[in-house]
Amino acid sequence: MPGRGRALVVLSLSLLNVFIVTAGLAVAKLTPDRHLSPQPPSVAARDLVRVPASVAIPEADPASGPLPNASTLAGRLSGLIGGPRAKISAVVIDAATRRPLFERQSHRPATPASTTKLVTSVAALASVGPAHRITTQVVRGAGGGIVLVGGGDPTLTALPARPEAGHPPFASLVDLARQTATALKASGVQQVRVDYDVSAYQGPRTAAGWKPNYLPDGEVAPVTALTVDEGRLSPGDSSKRTRVSDPPAAAAKQFARLLSKNGVSARPGRMTVAQKGAVRLGAVQSPPVSALVEHLMTESDNDVAEAVSRQVAIKLGRPATFADAAQAVQQVIARLGVAEGVSVNDGSGLSTRNRITPMALARIVSLAAGDDHPELRPAITGLPIAGFSGTLSPPRFTAATSRAGAGTVRAKTGTLAGVSTLAGLAYDADGRLLAFAFMAGDGKGPVDPGKLDQLAAAVAACGCGGAPSAGG
Repeated sequence: MPGRGRALVVLSLSLLNVFIVTAGLAVAKLTPDRHLSPQPPSVAARDLVRVPASVAIPEADPASGPLPNASTLAGRLSGLIGGPRAKISAVVIDAATRRPLFERQSHRPATPASTTKLVTSVAALASVGPAHRITTQVVRGAGGGIVLVGGGDPTLTALPARPEAGHPPFASLVDLARQTATALKASGVQQVRVDYDVSAYQGPRTAAGWKPNYLPDGEVAPVTALTVDEGRLSPGDSSKRTRVSDPPAAAAKQFARLLSKNGVSARPGRMTVAQKGAVRLGAVQSPPVSALVEHLMTESDNDVAEAVSRQVAIKLGRPATFADAAQAVQQVIARLGVAEGVSVNDGSGLSTRNRITPMALARIVSLAAGDDHPELRPAITGLPIAGFSGTLSPPRFTAATSRAGAGTVRAKTGTLAGVSTLAGLAYDADGRLLAFAFMAGDGKGPVDPGKLDQLAAAVAACGCGGAPSAGG
């Protein structure tokens, strides 16, 4: 019998296959429209994708089906890609053996956009581990003040808790204020100054290769160790993407207001560094990295991706800068044996300087889907489901030419100006698990994500085992 890990890989795929047979296009039409990456939704306003645990799914062996005939698969994919002028690099490999089945410029580095998050996620899971949580705390400060100490948790929220949410609860600034106020009043303190400590991160707040419009357009907040609701001015409304210019200062002001509501008169103070060993007054923790990874993969959340990459740097004893986080990520994936063809400058994929080959992406997906590293599984369970979830929600995979991939493909999207990428997994029609990566565009002209959907659907629909069919 195959291992438990393999069952987890195919859990959602198997469920969605059943769903498609019974519901067909009606389900796809009912799924709400969502933006593609790199347009992140509010962390606090989105749920992580969850498959009902009560549904029994039979285990499936990724290597149980026959290996596809490479020439048959090549005929189908090459016909969709077009001639030599088509700006598409591609690879399909057998997930179990990593044997290449189709290659088109598979070792040529290309701009990965948000498929960079695959690299970030695997590195974080392999280094800090799936159970790691990020702590935000309040400690005693100098001169009778207190210090709000950021640990880099991007999901810290001031919004009310949502009991119906399908994820572990986010760290609550409201709860932290209650804890702190209780501790202060117990010691007779009725008035404080709220200073803040962001020393967990160093260096610039934007990465090399980020376009000037990213911050004003709300693609991402300035990257700091302390932010509330990803620095959004209207965190309860995912349609409004404007961010504050100084997330730590805004967080301190918000915390001071919450303290005042809890009976301790407070005013915002200044940036400082908390003393080592300072008395803790309260603390809250993020969901585990496993949940953070699932979220950032499903919704292509840039803020969470940048935070997760910095946790890798901190784990490896490096400064939490963009440059050091990128180097730490590459160091970890080198240990895993999948660093060839990977060069990154950030954790989210917003940087236009990132370069990854299709082969590197496919190998990373295969590694995370295998049995040797079960700690990497959230990078797979977080992949959007074609036609149903995250950045692959409709209209993706609803056209007649790509519908065969709906529910059978799980993949990470990537979108920047003039660039579109798709990397993930699909069981083909013979039951063989295949990993793929398709990378289109050179940043200089329009690209059609629908073309990549067609290619992924062709992989899923291919009953290509055995001898090549007539006409390819």
